[in-house]
Amino acid sequence: MREIAFIKQNKEKWLQFESAIKEKNISHPEELSKLYLHLINDLAFAQTYYKKSKLVVYLNHLTILAFQKIYKSKKEDKNRVLQFFLLDVPLLFYTYKKYIYYAFIIFGLSVGIGLLSAIYDDSFVRLILSDGYVNQTLENIKEGNPTAVYKSGTNWGSFIGITFNNLYVGLKAFVFGITGGIGTAYVMLYNGIMLGSFQYFFAKHGVLLQSVKGIWIHGAMEIFAIVMEGAIGLMLGASIIFPKTFKRLDSFKRGMRDGIKMMIATFPFTIAAGFLEGFVSRYGNDMPTALAFFIILSTLSLISYYFLIYPHKVVAKITSDSSLV
Repeated sequence: MREIAFIKQNKEKWLQFESAIKEKNISHPEELSKLYLHLINDLAFAQTYYKKSKLVVYLNHLTILAFQKIYKSKKEDKNRVLQFFLLDVPLLFYTYKKYIYYAFIIFGLSVGIGLLSAIYDDSFVRLILSDGYVNQTLENIKEGNPTAVYKSGTNWGSFIGITFNNLYVGLKAFVFGITGGIGTAYVMLYNGIMLGSFQYFFAKHGVLLQSVKGIWIHGAMEIFAIVMEGAIGLMLGASIIFPKTFKRLDSFKRGMRDGIKMMIATFPFTIAAGFLEGFVSRYGNDMPTALAFFIILSTLSLISYYFLIYPHKVVAKITSDSSLV
């Protein structure tokens, strides 16, 4: 499409957007969110086909103003928390969805590296998991309770300690994004390699099913959340390395602001994983296999739906409900 035709087709929409931005009080913030979605799509199109045009500068300016209006100037109300988790955050995850794909690729490759390394090097598991852990687990396997390590300590003590540790890992994956994403990739690489070698260790000793029942009850949410936090860290790194039409500092500020919001959305799942590990996983080997797998699949489905499917449903609803074409 020629640039003149593109402008003519969308000019009225952009003027409407300018008018909405100038309003001091927005009675229907969801309408501005709908317009914002159209605007970022127009900006992406202009950046692709009219890179050197002033139109890109104009749309980029509108996008910045809109972002500030939506996320800074909205009136707070009793539904603000729900709106944050059910609209604002899903839109952000949709906007940055490619980093989720990158995170899954990096983590999946890391798991594969850990698995192959453990297969071809008997000492690798001890290098990653430590001699103390391996020796203790071998004793537990001999005693018929391979995941006994998860039964140590009190319920509340385990829940609190594990939750804080998982929050620390997630925050580290995000904050290390300031290294251009290299630090984030390292966090995912380490955790993925550990997971791959860890599961092979149990499979090698014939207790894979018991390990799944004792570990993945909480691990489904825990690992998935780490991958999401890794994706957020990669996004932060990209905001520094690839500022696009923004000034580098402004791009970083935007990445940090969006990243913090997205990180907050992972916390409930991380806390839920800690709760499951402290109060449920320790009984995994004692419960029926069907019940254990029901919990695993239910938690995995819940977190997968929220981060992978729901954002697309939100965007589809916004697009279908919007009067703008």
